[in-house]
Amino acid sequence: MKLRKYYGKLLENITIESAGAEGNCIARWNDRVVFVKGAVPGDICDLKIVGKKKKFLIAEIETLHEAGSERVSPFCDHFGTCGGCKWQQMDYQGQLKFKTKQVFDALTRIGKVDIPEVPLALGSGKTTHYRNKMEYAFSHSRWLTKEQINSDEFVVEPGLGFHVPKRFDKIVHIEKCHLQDEVGNDIRNWCYEYALEHNFEFYDARAKTGFVRNIMMRNTKSGEWMVLLTFGEDRNVEIEDMLTALQQAFPQIKSLVFAINEKVNDSIYDLDIRTFYGQDYLEESLGDIKFKIRPKSFFQTNPKQAETLYDVALEFAQLNGGETVYDLYCGTGTISLYLAQKAGKVIGVESVPQAIEDAKENADANNIDNCSFVVGDMKDVFNDEFISTHANPDIIVTDPPRAGMHADVVAQILKLRSPKVVYVSCNPATQARDLALLDEAYRVTAVQPVDMFPHTHHVENVVLLELR
Repeated sequence: MKLRKYYGKLLENITIESAGAEGNCIARWNDRVVFVKGAVPGDICDLKIVGKKKKFLIAEIETLHEAGSERVSPFCDHFGTCGGCKWQQMDYQGQLKFKTKQVFDALTRIGKVDIPEVPLALGSGKTTHYRNKMEYAFSHSRWLTKEQINSDEFVVEPGLGFHVPKRFDKIVHIEKCHLQDEVGNDIRNWCYEYALEHNFEFYDARAKTGFVRNIMMRNTKSGEWMVLLTFGEDRNVEIEDMLTALQQAFPQIKSLVFAINEKVNDSIYDLDIRTFYGQDYLEESLGDIKFKIRPKSFFQTNPKQAETLYDVALEFAQLNGGETVYDLYCGTGTISLYLAQKAGKVIGVESVPQAIEDAKENADANNIDNCSFVVGDMKDVFNDEFISTHANPDIIVTDPPRAGMHADVVAQILKLRSPKVVYVSCNPATQARDLALLDEAYRVTAVQPVDMFPHTHHVENVVLLELR
């Protein structure tokens, strides 16, 4: 049946059964699965159908008759509009419970492997102001809600904030974000007001014109800040005046950098980053290891919880000081350096050259001499020649991107038959797929979900695999 036969249909007195994918919840109607936005398990509500896929319907809450026991009031004024923090309406213990269930369901239903009991996801000590990096975009015309458009106060204004989900050209103007320290709100709002007062052209993503384009902010646990402003045009006087005023307004900024981006996309990785004030990096620590973080560096955005994640990996590895460890998809070497303190030697592999340069620099800065790093595409580098060069590993640690491991990498792990594999994943679904492939040689002996991103549906998961 086509969408028009469903669209707008009201489903009355529906009970929300459980949490589902992408931050939605699950209900059932006439033997059909219904994904519901903004719901909490236990809610009883009337639903309005707003979409249809082959195997399920998509609905929004029209009327909430009875709230589920885990429902709470969202704390952010932008909740439901900006697209982030989609689980604010669910209390934090409920979030941890359903993230744990998400891991269990993925490993058993997708992976179909035998697993031990899955303990509750380890919660983040901070559930707000936990991120150390945020990125915002300037827009010549901010996104407006239906209520704003229909009000007497309807005015088209520029904005500075987050992209509307699935819209490259629309920005939700953010006045207060709860993800980063309050200083971040102050800096962002200062930049917005300065641009308005000086009649700067806010970027138009469709016309590909405009002067002020993006802002990225990083901060450390010690309270130091890096600000990267990206401009669509190279206008020296205006840029210098703005950055001078910004630096004077915020003495917390220890690294003030900028870039000129005349490309279509917002990526900074192929741009020349220029240092206007201070140094071109911040220093942050994970455990006893210090890291230099530059504008293009990948670094865990929840550093305190990253320590929890790495402690789990270290516990699963059970290193005694003499092992050879492979760290696949090592990034800037954060896990490599963390493990190196208790291993014989660690070899990290990563495809991004800049990440490997950062990893080597961080190893030198921490006087860690039992780590080496190799740059290259994992499926091409991780071969027999690599293994003959570096010796067979006692333990393999792998932390791939959301897509999981390439099939050739899985095949090489099966060929190696290392005693242990510690698999760290940001996507339990692709992790489960890989575990199914590894099942012929390995059994899962421990599982531990870790919540890195409170109020979102995302969950990290660490699995220990031991040779059968």
